[in-house]
Amino acid sequence: MKSPFWFARMLAGAVAMLVALDVFGAVPPVPQHQFSIAEKDFQLDGGAFQIRCGEIHFARVPREYWRQRLQMCRAMGLNTVCAYLFWNFHEWEQGKYDWTGQADAAEFCRIAQEEGLWVILRPGPYACAEWEGGGLPWWLLKNPAIKLRSQDPDYLKPASAWLKEVGRVLGPLQVSKGGPILMVQVENEYGSYGKDADHMGAIRQALLDGGFDVPLFACNPTNALRNGYRADLFQVVNFGRDPENGFKALRAVQPTGPLMCGEFYPGWFDTWGAPHHLGDTKRYLADLDYMLSQGASFSIYMAHGGTTFGMWSGTDRPFKPDTSSYDYDAPISEAGWSTEKFVATRALMAKFLKPGETLPAPPPANPVMTVASFTLTESAAILENLPVPIEDSAPRNMEAYDQGRGCILYRAMIPAGPAMLLEIGRARDFAWVLMDGKQAGVLDRRLRRNQVQLPARAASAQLDILVEAVGHVNYGSEMHDRKGLPGSVRFIGADVPAPTKWQVYPLGLDAPMLAGLKWKTAAANGPAFWRGSFTVDKPADTFLDLRGWGKGVVWINGRCLARYWNIGPTQTAYVPGAWLRAGKNEVVVLDLVGPTSPILAGLEKPILDQLRPELDFARTTGAKGKLLLGELQPIHTGTLAAGPEAQEVRFAQPIEGRQFGFESLSAHDDKPFAAIAELELLDAAGNSIAHTDWQVVYVDSEEFATLDGSASNAIDGQTASQWVTADGATHPHRLIIDLGANTRIGGFRYTPRAGNNVTGRIKDYRVFVGGALVEAEAK
Repeated sequence: MKSPFWFARMLAGAVAMLVALDVFGAVPPVPQHQFSIAEKDFQLDGGAFQIRCGEIHFARVPREYWRQRLQMCRAMGLNTVCAYLFWNFHEWEQGKYDWTGQADAAEFCRIAQEEGLWVILRPGPYACAEWEGGGLPWWLLKNPAIKLRSQDPDYLKPASAWLKEVGRVLGPLQVSKGGPILMVQVENEYGSYGKDADHMGAIRQALLDGGFDVPLFACNPTNALRNGYRADLFQVVNFGRDPENGFKALRAVQPTGPLMCGEFYPGWFDTWGAPHHLGDTKRYLADLDYMLSQGASFSIYMAHGGTTFGMWSGTDRPFKPDTSSYDYDAPISEAGWSTEKFVATRALMAKFLKPGETLPAPPPANPVMTVASFTLTESAAILENLPVPIEDSAPRNMEAYDQGRGCILYRAMIPAGPAMLLEIGRARDFAWVLMDGKQAGVLDRRLRRNQVQLPARAASAQLDILVEAVGHVNYGSEMHDRKGLPGSVRFIGADVPAPTKWQVYPLGLDAPMLAGLKWKTAAANGPAFWRGSFTVDKPADTFLDLRGWGKGVVWINGRCLARYWNIGPTQTAYVPGAWLRAGKNEVVVLDLVGPTSPILAGLEKPILDQLRPELDFARTTGAKGKLLLGELQPIHTGTLAAGPEAQEVRFAQPIEGRQFGFESLSAHDDKPFAAIAELELLDAAGNSIAHTDWQVVYVDSEEFATLDGSASNAIDGQTASQWVTADGATHPHRLIIDLGANTRIGGFRYTPRAGNNVTGRIKDYRVFVGGALVEAEAK
């Protein structure tokens, strides 16, 4: 006979087991691993650990494909993945957090752990990543006085609340609690934005208050490591080439500790109207080999870029909208395929595995299919599908109307009268001006084109200004990027005052708006939505061919899929098979320009590299107006050092002007090329001047045959992209920048191309500053 205490002992044992398994949520899992940072290396469970990491953003990968993409990362030789959290992806509306479905970051981390991968978490608050606003929520900009990425309480309070929420959701997945998260990043490349170490300290403290106890770290490019530096944060350095000099710069600020590159670029992102980027695979592999052989840790940015679905793509500075494809020429393609770069990376990694470590075979690629051409037979004109308007005395920015993205229409009546010029202080970002429903012109932020000629009117007329907002700027002080019409409206050439009665129509391009569209079978004129469908028996991945369309947004089965623009380089939109269904699939396209033919098809391969500048309504090619230097004397001449380090030059006294001209007279290698990775202008105090209204108005030469050597790369804030002159062009080389207004300039900071044996490092130069150094071409 069993003891009368048998059942009680059995019950107590069962309860203890359940508690140990955290069924009741009362006791966290027992830590299984220990991770720390030692004097020479990272330590995992008491042994040296080289982090072989790659970046992958779960928001850019369909949830249904997370496991396959993570298996690809592991098969490539990675032991860790790096994951951004985009604050606005989880808190689009203030105070309403979303961690479900595509936003389930905890599930992504759990799958990574199941697939044998550690996780490095990058929760922001700021991320960059060519993402809408760099991850910062649009609603912060409703406050006209807010200072982003600062100790402004109006910024720091919601940012700290966000990090507390991150701690609640992901804190239990730290390695110290049995999870995969090894380290957490504080902010992101703050040194390229500011110098306030106390701000970095405030973000660090917010993470500590959120319950993070794993090592915290900061990352910066080589030229910004000292800005905002704190000794209580581990430092890593970001670069796209030349690891030897990159780590030399890191050692100058952090003499001990393991070496790590936080972002190592195998390729680059694309912007509309610029060439598709392909990385130098040979150089990439050589630099990766160097880091592996030196025992340095790294994170390949990107291992898999994926797609910036919906309207989440950002805008690079000063104004270069990013494509929805985020292929990045990464080792794992946009659709999750193996590439030559993947195969070569896997072979290289295999040479540096620990004893007993093996690489799993890559998982099979997802199936692909073609979709026969089909016509979108229904349309809904925007002007016939407007919501109830907001009455206002003058146009204001989109955020002031509690709107964060999409389009917005401003309407007013103007009196009869002669032809006149409409001038908008600022139109952000593109605006179609219509009078009585007929297009009068297009305003274009890329060229600061803010004027449109309005025809004579025999009677009063209805003025409509339809503004499309692309992603908020994601880099630099230009992130204070309010959309719509944040500037003044006036008429030139006629005695007509600005209207004081406006109707404002927010067009959020969201599900309620699409559900309320009034469809017609007749083809619409002007900006309109189009609808059609196709049928498949067995869904698979495909690439929607959008070459017959103009500019806008596309939805499939109710999901906002992507932005598109016929100027390229991207001409397709990636459609995950997991988002299709057997049978009928509905497609809706918003076209602000109008299609040449309302036809779509599905392709087996993407088109990522087809530029069509002849279709650009602004025709932005060729920033080569008439140079007016003439007898103008340079305000400064000098000689730059030969090394890869950024160099700061201060003028004898500040000088004021609207246009800044830089003239390269010679290169250190005596070759005919000139190159600039980044050109920053400094104010009298030595601080960087914002690029908000900058525009390249003249350049004598740009390389496009072998790489993207666009002149605009010199002012985009990214040292991994460069202005490079073309083969055959000779010195002197000239770059003229219009600053948008008279600006007091105290000097400049020049960052040369990184790497060994690179051409174009400038030696002798001259600087010009004036009201007009270039007479712009007629438009």
